[in-house]
Amino acid sequence: MEKCLTSGKITSAMLRFAVPMIIGDLLQQLYNIVDTLIVGQFVGKNALAAVGSSYTLMTFLTSILMGMCMGSGTVFSLNFGEKNAGRLKKSIYTSFLLIFACTVALNLAVFFLIDPIMHFLRIPAEIYNLTRSYLWIIFWGIGATFLYNFYASLLRSIGNSVTPLVFLGISAVLNVGLDLLFVLTFQWGVAGAAIATVISQIVSGAGIMIYTLIRYPEFRIHKNEEFSEPGLLKEISHFSFMTCIQQSIMNFGILMVQGLINSFGIIVMAAFAAAVKIDSFAYMPLQDFGNAFSIFIAQNYGANQFKRIKRGIQSAFIIIALFSVTISAVVCIFARPLMLIFIQPQETEVMSIGMQYLWIEGACYLGIGFLFLFYGLYRAIRKPGMSVVLTIISLGTRVILAYILSAIPEIGVIGIWLSVPTGWFLADAVGMLYYHKLKAKPILEVLAAPSDSAART
Repeated sequence: MEKCLTSGKITSAMLRFAVPMIIGDLLQQLYNIVDTLIVGQFVGKNALAAVGSSYTLMTFLTSILMGMCMGSGTVFSLNFGEKNAGRLKKSIYTSFLLIFACTVALNLAVFFLIDPIMHFLRIPAEIYNLTRSYLWIIFWGIGATFLYNFYASLLRSIGNSVTPLVFLGISAVLNVGLDLLFVLTFQWGVAGAAIATVISQIVSGAGIMIYTLIRYPEFRIHKNEEFSEPGLLKEISHFSFMTCIQQSIMNFGILMVQGLINSFGIIVMAAFAAAVKIDSFAYMPLQDFGNAFSIFIAQNYGANQFKRIKRGIQSAFIIIALFSVTISAVVCIFARPLMLIFIQPQETEVMSIGMQYLWIEGACYLGIGFLFLFYGLYRAIRKPGMSVVLTIISLGTRVILAYILSAIPEIGVIGIWLSVPTGWFLADAVGMLYYHKLKAKPILEVLAAPSDSAART
């Protein structure tokens, strides 16, 4: 099922490759959304606030591993585009060991630091035990999250975006069934929701690993093979850690804002817990298209298809603009029915705050859509540091403005919502300026080459 993205029609190739990724990550979002929905509807708003706060933390932790896997996936795509099978296998071996070691260290750290982390997030006393119980169980799924994201990145780097979707579909259905069983039937509360999520993560992680090793025997490691190569670990580390930094900075900024939101009390926490699930679900297609676009660019960059890259960039910005406007319209128009999925109608104050968040964020998805394209572009052309710069600008603006504006009594929590799109558009402006700067340099044929014959520097 692997697909080379270096030939054929550009727009249709990107869309066919991106659609399974979009569907797959939407299913992945169901893990915590189902927890939130069932807990919010059948356990209560305190439990909803506990699961919501946990979601922000777990998104941050997952982003560390996901960023490293995405960074390694870029190297895999470059090797695949170059048709360098030997170096691809060495890259897989090296990156697996590197990210596995980081996963073990991260998992141990969060277990030992669970209470300081909760104090940092300013978890209210009335939901402290609920949140701790949920997190302690959820942390056991971090290893499975690594396995899924590593092998999903590997398969996507060689053009196979369907198989990760299949395994996520299986685990998402399992997650829903186990949530209903553990929370509604067994009455295990937030602990039941966490157990359901961990079991589902293990199924998807172990399943995709076994499939990959059976389906692609050329990726298996043999003890008599030599995998050391000068510069390979450095390259893998550079891409993995730079993308990890980019992803984790983005989510660490959100984590800092979560602490600020928690200071406004349970009602705002519950509203944000529901609204941010809708928000994340809504812009997930934009993020996934950006990741698919990055793989397209990386494969063509490795194959020296520079004219194709230039046309792909133009096509991608048109597609993301259409996606963004459509999603914004849906979220803004259907903000109330979407909130009702998570919130009981009688919770009018929670409903009002959540809808306010969605109207402000939802109207501005064009900003984050373009930003995901810039992230993917600079990562694929061996400039992952620029993705980090854009993330710092976006999230730095968000955090600073959130704390400043929310401290003004006349603005309050609305200031937190307004800070988000402000950061998106400021980062977009910097990303576009840098893009035009690169186009003006003959050293970067990637963005300005008149033909496919240009040589990569």
